[in-house]
Amino acid sequence: MLHDVLYLASQSPRRRELLTQLGVSYQLLLPDDDEDAEALEAVLPGETPDDYVQRVCALKAEAALRRRERRALPDAPILTSDTTVCLDGRILGKPQHADDAAAMLAALSGTTHRVLTAVTVASTLGAHHALSISEVSFRAMREDEIARYVASGEPLGKAGAYGIQGRAAEFVQRIAGSYSGIMGLPLFETAALLRQAGLRF
Repeated sequence: MLHDVLYLASQSPRRRELLTQLGVSYQLLLPDDDEDAEALEAVLPGETPDDYVQRVCALKAEAALRRRERRALPDAPILTSDTTVCLDGRILGKPQHADDAAAMLAALSGTTHRVLTAVTVASTLGAHHALSISEVSFRAMREDEIARYVASGEPLGKAGAYGIQGRAAEFVQRIAGSYSGIMGLPLFETAALLRQAGLRF
């Protein structure tokens, strides 16, 4: 069965921009006020970053399927995605506050870290998953540079306390992998999953 519209279960403006870049029509399918979306993102003891990001993404898809049914919306594929930054096997989630963001950026300074973005597309044909793995190398950053970047407010709400498409681009020495994946939605993998789910775009 072919579909012309996709449900996007993500609040990220970057994911919306990237879907638009692909030429995909979508409708937002965001959590209800009584849904605890943050609880889905809790890390399990001993969980690897790779397992974590894929599990959270799949859980988001299950929650979105239930949401679609509850709202009696027409059948169409649902897209969820989750991005995590990890350094030496340690997951760097979204910073809780400015000091947390500064500590994360200081840890990333002068190092190479991994950015993992999982994508799930759930439809009547079942759920299909993909994982994009990229490496990002930061140059060494001075304390005042980190403080200025944190003061901009950009690191808050972002995994690893930075957005590659924003001011943090000046710290990025090298990337290996998917630029769109580092932004939060790997377009190569996403397009393949959407076609599998019968989406026309």
